[in-house]
Amino acid sequence: MENTLPKMGTTVRVKSFARGDRAGRERLLTMGLTPGTELTVTRVAPMGDPIEIRVRGFALSLRRDEFALLTLEAVD
Repeated sequence: MENTLPKMGTTVRVKSFARGDRAGRERLLTMGLTPGTELTVTRVAPMGDPIEIRVRGFALSLRRDEFALLTLEAVD
């Protein structure tokens, strides 16, 4: 599920981060998006940017390029 936007309401788990953008990875880590964390896509703006997710009990908006840094896996 690499670099694809899950449907709204779908819960996924952070598997890893894309290589290369260290600053972006660190920014996501400070927001609580660590490997193993589950998140739910709650809203997507009409033009696809930003994307609102629910993670660790709070709502968080990410730019599409920030979201693309996440490698996600489906939650069973």
